[in-house]
Amino acid sequence: MTVLDQIADAIGTDRILTGVDAAPYGKDWTGAYTSTPMAVLRPANTAEVAAILKIAHATKTPIVPASGRTGLTGATLAEGALMLSVERLNEITEINVAGRTATVGAGVILSNLHDVAEEHGLIFPLTLGARGSAMIGGLLSTNAGGSNVVRYGSTRGLCLGLEVVMADGRIMNLMSALHKDNSGLDLRNLIIGAEGTLGIITAAVLKLKPKPQAYATAMVAVPSLPDALDLLHRLQDETGGGVEAFEYMPRSYIDKHMQLFPDVTGPFEAIYDINVMIEVAATRAKDARPQDDGSLPVVSALEETLGAMLENGTVLDAVIAQNDNQRSEIWKRREDAGEVAFFGGVFVNTDVAVPLDKVEAFEKALTPRIKAIDPEAEEVIVAHLGDGNIHHTSYITRNDPGVIDAMTEAVEDVVQELGGSFSAEHGIGVSKLETMKRRKDPVALDAMRAIKAALDPNNILNPGKVIPTA
Repeated sequence: MTVLDQIADAIGTDRILTGVDAAPYGKDWTGAYTSTPMAVLRPANTAEVAAILKIAHATKTPIVPASGRTGLTGATLAEGALMLSVERLNEITEINVAGRTATVGAGVILSNLHDVAEEHGLIFPLTLGARGSAMIGGLLSTNAGGSNVVRYGSTRGLCLGLEVVMADGRIMNLMSALHKDNSGLDLRNLIIGAEGTLGIITAAVLKLKPKPQAYATAMVAVPSLPDALDLLHRLQDETGGGVEAFEYMPRSYIDKHMQLFPDVTGPFEAIYDINVMIEVAATRAKDARPQDDGSLPVVSALEETLGAMLENGTVLDAVIAQNDNQRSEIWKRREDAGEVAFFGGVFVNTDVAVPLDKVEAFEKALTPRIKAIDPEAEEVIVAHLGDGNIHHTSYITRNDPGVIDAMTEAVEDVVQELGGSFSAEHGIGVSKLETMKRRKDPVALDAMRAIKAALDPNNILNPGKVIPTA
């Protein structure tokens, strides 16, 4: 019997896609990474995932797990491999209001979890542009970040428990709702961010947070990035840590966005070099309760802080959303970043992190190095300024592998000099394997290889991703 025959006997032929039916799964959102899977498997429960992995382990057949395929690093390339889609593991099993947790399958779409949590007056605070297609399994496997990390942390910090099918088909039950558990090695956090190379996540227990009762959202122009950080710290002090998003969109990004979306207007009547999107959320009733004049305290707090900084010149301009439509327009400008970065010709895209006070130093150090490689290159940055995560894109004049490598290494050099990381929230996949070889501590790489060999001795789980060969 072939591998597919064995799998069909175990889970049924209706769970298996081949040929033209499987073809759409061979392409991710970016279109940059395409492959032809041997077949696409769509198990309906954890037991079926376990049955598949037992067969794959015994036959040494590679398995590539996939969720919404919205990643940016080629982590779901599955040439000649079996792709295991978790899309049918899409049940929200429980919303525990008292415990403020959600128990969900790996195939639950992020926006669906948002909607269900909101029905209970709660939120799952992870948010990103791909929320309408990204699934929980993929978000956990890449330790996704998004725009609200400044307040709530990355996906790892929002997960309490996991169910994981190991390479040999055994099911590891870590489905705890505990906030404290010191019972040995932290296997949950080892699996999160491993991109399916150590086990396949099938379910999770996630933290929920109280739904904010009001928002204050604004676009602000400042003279410098140190002024922007001063604004962030002032707002955090004034609101008790209520800043949920603090997003940097310099002039290069605004120009590129308006070029790609010609019907969109700029954030201000004037043009500024440094533009920041701010959102402050009020969870306390007293901060969201309308005053006698109809104003909201959370909005008034933002207005007062901006007003004081306008007077002393550390804020140049500000536009505060007056309704939900205006708030949505401000957010859309930021959430269009994927289209801005990935649909502008030949480019080199990076996802790095530096200390909060080093973002300006990153820009100043990198630009001359980029221009030395390609004098006509165009740089565009968008950043989660509240957590130091920078998405830097260089649009280059020719599709030359040597230029692309030199650009990538220039970014790596600056990041390393500033004590940063070459990968902040998108994961490693295949696109950053060479960077891992060059920049990751060699002892750390050896430790990763040892863990991989111990948990997946036949190297069937997403082989060729994340961990470079020795």
